[in-house]
Amino acid sequence: MMSSAPALTLSAVVRTYRQGEATLSILRGADLTLWPGQSVALVAPSGAGKSTLLHVAGLLEKPDGGEVYVGNAPTAAMGDPERTALRRTAIGFVYQAHHLLPEFTALENVVLPQMIAGLTKREAGERGTELLSFLGLGQRTGHRPAELSGGEQQRVAIARAVANAPGMLLADEPTGNLDPRTADHVFATLTSLIRATGLAALIATHNMDLAARMDRRVTLQDGLVVELD
Repeated sequence: MMSSAPALTLSAVVRTYRQGEATLSILRGADLTLWPGQSVALVAPSGAGKSTLLHVAGLLEKPDGGEVYVGNAPTAAMGDPERTALRRTAIGFVYQAHHLLPEFTALENVVLPQMIAGLTKREAGERGTELLSFLGLGQRTGHRPAELSGGEQQRVAIARAVANAPGMLLADEPTGNLDPRTADHVFATLTSLIRATGLAALIATHNMDLAARMDRRVTLQDGLVVELD
């Protein structure tokens, strides 16, 4: 069931880069609305601007024009400290590489961001254990990343991304390094998590089979977001 307020709204977003004397226009007035509990696949060729769109949506880059609303909050005029604080509480990120801390266990990797956000070690541990169990890793919480398979590592990364209960999850090719069977399993657990928590998820992927199982599919054409289907 959709909330009355979007989790993310991109309104006429412009993003350009300077390359020597040239100006490269990546986003040219992009619009996108992402609702709670909804999974949206972002499918486009390499170089079309998928990562740029995710970076702007995730407040990692400022737009050169337009507005990015996280919930109902406009963010374009925010300073870096405000953007960082909002990003930490409202947005989770999953990348193609899991970026787990190798010296820490699966549970510790999920606990750390929660403790940075102010939870006690006990509270963070309980939530981390619950998340990892939900993702099928209840027996692997004490293992370090090197002792986990690629699919298990990526599921730990997903648990870490949602540990602080963000309203929105942004994922950039989250199954890109995995074999098809493992990718399917990781995607299934991610979809279950989205439905169980009401997360809004924007997932960049080249995998059209996975994209077909999401609620919506969008692409980038000439710097604009275009709905598919």
